[in-house]
Amino acid sequence: HVYCPKVRRWFMGDYQNDWIFVTMSSNEYESVDKILEQHVPKEELEKVKLWMYGRAVEALPIEADKYGGDFEVKGYKFTGAAAEQMREARVVRIGLIQNQVVLPTTAPLLEQYKAIEAKVERMIAAAAAEGVNVLCLQEAWTCPFFFCTRERYPWSEFAEEANENGRSTQFIQAQAKKHNMVIVSPILERDVEHGDTIWNTAVVVGNAGNVIGKHRKNHIPRVGDFNESTYYMEGNTGHPVFNTQFGRIAINICYGRHHPLNWAGFGLNGAEIVFNPSATVGALSEPMWSIEGRNAAIANTYFVASINRVGTEVFPNEFTSGNAQPAHKDFGHFYGSSYVAAPDASRCPGLSRTRDGVLVTEVDLNMCRQVKDKWGLRMTARYPDYAELLANYVKHDFKPQVINDPSMEQ
Repeated sequence: HVYCPKVRRWFMGDYQNDWIFVTMSSNEYESVDKILEQHVPKEELEKVKLWMYGRAVEALPIEADKYGGDFEVKGYKFTGAAAEQMREARVVRIGLIQNQVVLPTTAPLLEQYKAIEAKVERMIAAAAAEGVNVLCLQEAWTCPFFFCTRERYPWSEFAEEANENGRSTQFIQAQAKKHNMVIVSPILERDVEHGDTIWNTAVVVGNAGNVIGKHRKNHIPRVGDFNESTYYMEGNTGHPVFNTQFGRIAINICYGRHHPLNWAGFGLNGAEIVFNPSATVGALSEPMWSIEGRNAAIANTYFVASINRVGTEVFPNEFTSGNAQPAHKDFGHFYGSSYVAAPDASRCPGLSRTRDGVLVTEVDLNMCRQVKDKWGLRMTARYPDYAELLANYVKHDFKPQVINDPSMEQ
């Protein structure tokens, strides 16, 4: 009974009307999985997990202790893809990294970045040791998530070019080449060619250490403490898919996961894996977290890899956000819980809500086509009808197609 509210919140959201602005307790629990394992009988737990996660995934044989215990390492194998006669299996290992910042936000900026870089380097090495082929870091991994403060300085100094001139891109290039790994590196971009404009951007680095391209965040939140439009606006790169040695990948950055058409754009362009690097807190979005990535994987027949940072970041100055909350110095708790979902409605257990972690998942990309063939979602879609509706909707004189009950007018 003690844990029932936490489990209920994971499944159903907060049952209070104002759950969006509820402040989470400082006594954070590690994961819903651990609560269920401790309190639900084994035979019943299997039924619960079938409902939560779909087809069971297999645990990969990982010796997490050999990495020193500073972060957890978990691994799972998706088993839903069938062997084909005309195509070879396309087995890929996907890696996700979630981490806390290292130094206080009052430390010199370069020292903050270098400390995070050193931690991430160890975590990338662990992912490589477990055979990861394509890996994604969390949103704005190079810095604390300072966007709540609305302070331009010193935080804007974390912005850098999203190419070979960028500090973090040079680091990621070296790591990608060293480990023969495609790495997605979400950063704060400084576009020096266009008036030093700032963007929220993911840089895609190939396994040869080359920069393949970048994608800018399509949807910018203006909710609660997420005051990101103080720093950057909506991206202008469309819905690109990057064809890599290890599959066709795309990046739906953070808030874009709340927009079904944003997910659809990457699917229509042929993505097989869509990463969702994020930074989101329990008081705002946790009831949505386990649902949105899985729904997107099902609706668009690709794998979704959802990454969230972890920990609580405290800033020097108090701030408010026009939501009737008292002035405060932190966002709240970033709840981690990174996971991968497959197009057959299965998903793996997530990483911890409270610890740094590396998640490794083994998938067969052939599953994407197999699920399309089974369910026929693309074949039965009505794209001309959707296109007509949207074309009309964006017109200033749009009229909703609503048919009124005549008896209501009597």
